[in-house]
Amino acid sequence: MLTLLRRYGTLLGFALILVTFWVLLPDTFMTARNWLNISQQMSMLIVVAAGMTVVMVMGDFDLSVGSMASLAGIVVAILFTFGVPIWAAVGIGLLVGVVGGAINGALIAYVGILPFVATLATLTMLSGAAFVVSGGKTISGRAIPAEFGDFARGGLPLGEWGGVAIAIPNLTLLAIAVAALAWVLLEQTTFGRRLYAMGGNMEAAHLSGVAVRKLKLIAFALTGGSAAMAGIMYASRVASANPTQGSGLMLNAIAAVFLGSTLSEQGEPRLLYTIVGVLILGILDNGLTQLSVDSYVRQILVGGIILLAVSASSLSRRVRR
Repeated sequence: MLTLLRRYGTLLGFALILVTFWVLLPDTFMTARNWLNISQQMSMLIVVAAGMTVVMVMGDFDLSVGSMASLAGIVVAILFTFGVPIWAAVGIGLLVGVVGGAINGALIAYVGILPFVATLATLTMLSGAAFVVSGGKTISGRAIPAEFGDFARGGLPLGEWGGVAIAIPNLTLLAIAVAALAWVLLEQTTFGRRLYAMGGNMEAAHLSGVAVRKLKLIAFALTGGSAAMAGIMYASRVASANPTQGSGLMLNAIAAVFLGSTLSEQGEPRLLYTIVGVLILGILDNGLTQLSVDSYVRQILVGGIILLAVSASSLSRRVRR
């Protein structure tokens, strides 16, 4: 019984959450429109969590992803005010994230600073930079091109369901594409296998010829790029940008990866399991919002879920030993 709970407890909890909201919200929860809405709400978190999985596979983590997302969104919005074309502004925003992530990787791999300290420092710096370049204000209105906001509002039409037009949101499609790329990178390439080797035993990976420092730098750069993409997606969705828009992404991304890792036999992060973690958090947030539960209470629940996931993962590893 304990073995079953340890192996499938997260999935059982997922099913329990689904049934509970289905019962409490019979008219609005299990509808096509609500699920498409959930998929769009989760799209930014999927992109950030995919990047977070890349670094957590190595046993590291990145606390700066939320600030990175905020700064990238602000940079893109400011470039719009100078008349920069959308494709160029988005490209520069993504570059900001990649460079910021590479700086994290260099500090950790080449300077030897602990990931917690390095990314906490850059979190503070990037957050401050977002406030400085924006003047602490929200950039919106005519400064944001209509086509930029239209992208988030558009989608791939699928037809009608129950008399309602159904379309997969563009942001959902983009998140699926990023998650698929991350899965291929981690599970089907030498790069991914070396990251898992580093996470299993960093010293052994180094002695076997793996370029540990170089791979760490690349992994953190990819994580920074994914955070920047999430920030730009959020700016497109709300057709504006502010210096705190990515503040909740870091905690939820780490929670999603930890939740997913409880599904793994070895307790290690896997991209597909991370997506399950994102689904749990997204559905929980959607259901609690529909039930008008206070946002602060939702934060308490997310924190509790992280504690439960970490405890389950630690206990599982201890039992296996």
